Amino acid sequence: MWKSKLRLKHCGKITATVILLSLLTTSLVYAEPSITQPPNLTGSGTRLYSEYEIELLIDVLTEAAHEEIQKAAAEAAKEAVLSVIEREAAAMREATLQQAEALRWRLEMERQMKAVKDAKRAGIKNAIIAGVVCLFGGLVIGISGTIYLGGR
Repeated sequence: MWKSKLRLKHCGKITATVILLSLLTTSLVYAEPSITQPPNLTGSGTRLYSEYEIELLIDVLTEAAHEEIQKAAAEAAKEAVLSVIEREAAAMREATLQQAEALRWRLEMERQMKAVKDAKRAGIKNAIIAGVVCLFGGLVIGISGTIYLGGR
């Protein structure tokens, strides 16, 4: 945002400089060169221009100003479009990062859920094995105790 403002200020300075320079410099006058000194020179050395020459100079300056204004407007539009594109790119980058983070957390959750399921299966399997061992142990102790006590 600040870049575009600075560039617009820069374009404004350039436009103002070009307009001032075009006003201060002598422009080409399209007429036949005079062999003798023009009679409308005053004693101070300044030349008096005719209305046609003034209008021609105004037209040239106006055209140059319009061209510079169009260039500045094109630059401003280009900067605006570039800033919009930069914002869109930043938003897309942020969205991509958020999606990657969400995917990472989803994979982490799936891994944790698988670990919980495996732990449950292992717990059930261990409980069944412990139950079977206790059953057989109880049967062995019970049968051997019955045999031992029954034989007396």
